[in-house]
Amino acid sequence: MNRMEETKGLRGRTDIHFNCCQSVLVPFADACGLSKEAAYQLGAHFGAGMKHGSTCGAVTGALMALGMAGADNNAALELMRRFREHNRALDCATLLRMAAERGEERKCHCDRMVYEAVELLEEQLEKK
Repeated sequence: MNRMEETKGLRGRTDIHFNCCQSVLVPFADACGLSKEAAYQLGAHFGAGMKHGSTCGAVTGALMALGMAGADNNAALELMRRFREHNRALDCATLLRMAAERGEERKCHCDRMVYEAVELLEEQLEKK
């Protein structure tokens, strides 16, 4: 199973909730030198924009993974630039507001943010 398949599996689980940050970070635990449990715990309080609408948890999880994998500052800046370019914002509150204005359901929107963050993260780690 590749990382995107694992991410989609986590987002589909109903027995345990994986927030946006955890959904990005857990599949990359091995690249970060972490166990999946440690990655799950690390991301626990970073969903929903650090629980108050700040930076999207999917972006936060990707940045954590980049840092733990030893990627440089340019990789982080590039990931954020591309995410913002595609979604017009980095903060959860704005992203959710724009999704609601488009009529996009919250779960579908958050899944899409997570999947995009995973794709961008994979690209940055391949360049490392």
